[in-house]
Amino acid sequence: MNIQALLSQFGEKYLLALLTTYKLTASAFILALILGTVITIMRVSPVKPLRVVADFYVQIFRNIPGSALLIILVYALPYLNVILSYYAAVLIATTLIPAAFCSEYLMSGMNTIGTGQIEAARSLGMTFLQSIKNVVIPQAVRSSVLPMTNLLVATMLTSALASQVPLNPTDLTGIVSYINTHAVGGVTAFLISAILYCGTAVIIGQVGNQIDRKVRILR
Repeated sequence: MNIQALLSQFGEKYLLALLTTYKLTASAFILALILGTVITIMRVSPVKPLRVVADFYVQIFRNIPGSALLIILVYALPYLNVILSYYAAVLIATTLIPAAFCSEYLMSGMNTIGTGQIEAARSLGMTFLQSIKNVVIPQAVRSSVLPMTNLLVATMLTSALASQVPLNPTDLTGIVSYINTHAVGGVTAFLISAILYCGTAVIIGQVGNQIDRKVRILR
């Protein structure tokens, strides 16, 4: 089946799959940014137990495969009487892993901040949280725009985990299985999804480059 025939028959389902992928990506990325920021603050906290917990989190979720985490959330948690919807399980899996990488990127951004600025904040009487909020995090974010752009693309690709569970509507990867179950889409079905993934990634990259040029800290 050629591209035109596939789109005429399954075009609406591709659109729903694309919107599902965008919804999952946006939700997971926002949650990953929030969680990653909290983890980063814990990692530089003067309270040692917080640093230990945050470092442990990063080491675990930076190295666990997404599919393995999804299996735990969907099939292992019910044994502990914790039952999640398929969408919630996918959203959690696509949040916890990018959050670990978000923390790593923010830590790299923090390393670009001169110690003199931290000392100046302390001399002005700022508390730890005040200096983090007003001095450290804003500069770390500005220095991490390009890595965060890559993280957004990676989060979108990680959302393909949704194809491993019966999610309705499904994502761009799951729609391929749906099509090949109901028709003979073959490689063409994969090609359309790949084009949509690549096109979105290119747009994200271009937007990220524009933002980076505007907020980049010149040293």
